[in-house]
Amino acid sequence: MKEKGHHIDIKKLSFAGLLVTMGIVYGDIGTSPLYTVKAIVQGGADNFNELLVYGALSCVFWTLTLQTTIKYILITLRADNKGEGGIFALFALIRRKSVWAAVLTMIGGAALLADGVITPAITVTSSIEGLKLFNPDIPVIPIVLIIFGLIFFMQQFGTNFMGVAFGPMMVAWFLMLGILGFTQLISHPDVLRALSPLFAIRFLTEYPGGFILLGAVFLCTTGAEALYSDLGHCGRANIRVSWIFVKTTLLLSYFGQGAWLMMHYVPGTDVNPFFAIMPRWFLLTGIIISTGASIIASQALISGSFTLLSEAVSLNFWPKIKILNPTFIRGQVYLPFVNWSLWIMCSLVVLFFRESSSMEAAYGLAITITMIMTTLLLTYYLYQKGVDYRFAILLLVVFLTIETSFLVANLHKFKYGGWFTLLLASLYFLIMFGWYFGRKLKNKYISFSNLGEYYELFKDLKHDESVPKTATNLVYIIRANRPEQVESKVIYSIFNKRPKRADIYWLLHIDRVDEPNRFEYKVNHLIPGVLIRIDFHIGFKVDPKINLYFREILEDMVKSGEIKLESGYDSLKKNGFPGDFKFVLIERIMSRDFKLSNIQNFILMLHTLVGRLSITDVRALQLDSCNSVVEQVPIVFNQPVEKRIMRRPIVNNK
Repeated sequence: MKEKGHHIDIKKLSFAGLLVTMGIVYGDIGTSPLYTVKAIVQGGADNFNELLVYGALSCVFWTLTLQTTIKYILITLRADNKGEGGIFALFALIRRKSVWAAVLTMIGGAALLADGVITPAITVTSSIEGLKLFNPDIPVIPIVLIIFGLIFFMQQFGTNFMGVAFGPMMVAWFLMLGILGFTQLISHPDVLRALSPLFAIRFLTEYPGGFILLGAVFLCTTGAEALYSDLGHCGRANIRVSWIFVKTTLLLSYFGQGAWLMMHYVPGTDVNPFFAIMPRWFLLTGIIISTGASIIASQALISGSFTLLSEAVSLNFWPKIKILNPTFIRGQVYLPFVNWSLWIMCSLVVLFFRESSSMEAAYGLAITITMIMTTLLLTYYLYQKGVDYRFAILLLVVFLTIETSFLVANLHKFKYGGWFTLLLASLYFLIMFGWYFGRKLKNKYISFSNLGEYYELFKDLKHDESVPKTATNLVYIIRANRPEQVESKVIYSIFNKRPKRADIYWLLHIDRVDEPNRFEYKVNHLIPGVLIRIDFHIGFKVDPKINLYFREILEDMVKSGEIKLESGYDSLKKNGFPGDFKFVLIERIMSRDFKLSNIQNFILMLHTLVGRLSITDVRALQLDSCNSVVEQVPIVFNQPVEKRIMRRPIVNNK
């Protein structure tokens, strides 16, 4: 079974692949020079000296080297799931999916989604604030809100037409970073001494509040998680090779800004070194390029949020929501609910914080949590895979130490705005927790029946004309993994609730597998011509268009002579009408008549609330609503009866 659509493979190392990678992967980390050095200087404004500049630059260099290059580029990118990356793909790789692995994934995913709200706000606002160098009264907030309106409005049409220009635009951005930084660096090359880790150590131990300033230093690597998440779009080789160029230009920009600070900065002045190093004649061009780069960074985060949540839906971490494919590019999805929610929240962030310097205080706290979760899951995965336990422990200790240090430093930001991203991440986490574990709890009480015991009954019902025919083809969406079983409620629906006669009974089982792009099916003729089971094996990156796929399977089966798609009604069959289909979905309702533990009651309450965000299975599986019915059945608990009601004997008074 082939997946429909046109797809150009850009995962292999090539010039085109490198160019696309530049436009997709590096938006977040690539725009960090806009605000990182500014945040460091503002944090150390009361005690500006050489140690502040050199120590902070040394921390930036070693953060990009240890955290981004070694952890993500060299190690984490190897943990790919058939070429796909990201925290949900990493969870899918883990063979023994414990409760703790699921919780860690939820925390990391929730924090990453929260980060996706504030990143567009800080990048676009920082670039537009450069216009204040021309006119201090320029209305920054209205301009940013207009840009957001345009960006989010365009999402529904797909972004492939914009993506063509993203690569060259980001190449121009990184070249600008490198050239501007180099022009300052040659005037003050002494700043290169900051490459020594001794300055980082002195900065953390000697500079007043140096450890707290790690929260500002961390801004230089906030996009590192996106490198892993975008693995499936660009491929490991393209990311690794392009990172050499990107890291070089980023370091030139950071060290160039540091050189300018040593030569020209006047303590106490409110200036952004990023724009200050630009020649006056180039300033407007630089602001335009910066705005373009910030829009690309925003687009990358929005698309990343779409991909992240579509994977979460497939892995049952998130309620079913409407997922559209606006283009023929595989993997490019559009989630209306997410798009408009992000637009509202990004706009509220701009209106609430108003300045990029205020957003910097809120930025970084959530993504630190994601990085810690990735480290824990990665170590668990490597251990399961059989990697030398000493290497796994070394990885855990080194990166957990680094990331915990960043987390502690970033906790200082809590009262200055960090509470916002943590609140948002907590909301996302509760949604995932309630949906995932509520579903697990309900599944725990599913009972199954052996289909073999009902084969004769299926044959008899098919020919029992005393029962009105429900449909020529009756289709049930089932959950039983074993082909010889089916949920007891399906048997109840067909034979007990109201007998449903049909010529052919179809059992469709949808298996969302851990392999991201698996796309195949298997047919099992349980009773030839009467009862047929079809297993869909669909990866978590594949859109579950079950109605379309089922139609394609029927076409295959007609061609092979396995079935005839003719009407079951004589008058319609005589005139060549095709057979009709009716889909039946069973919705399980939790009864309140049984005692559950407090935590189970809390999970069920949360699951019910979260379920209000979910669309129906009919819409999620893209079935024909005109030919689909949803039957509600209670979930029955096998709980012991403490005391049985007694019948009172009849007293004869005669």
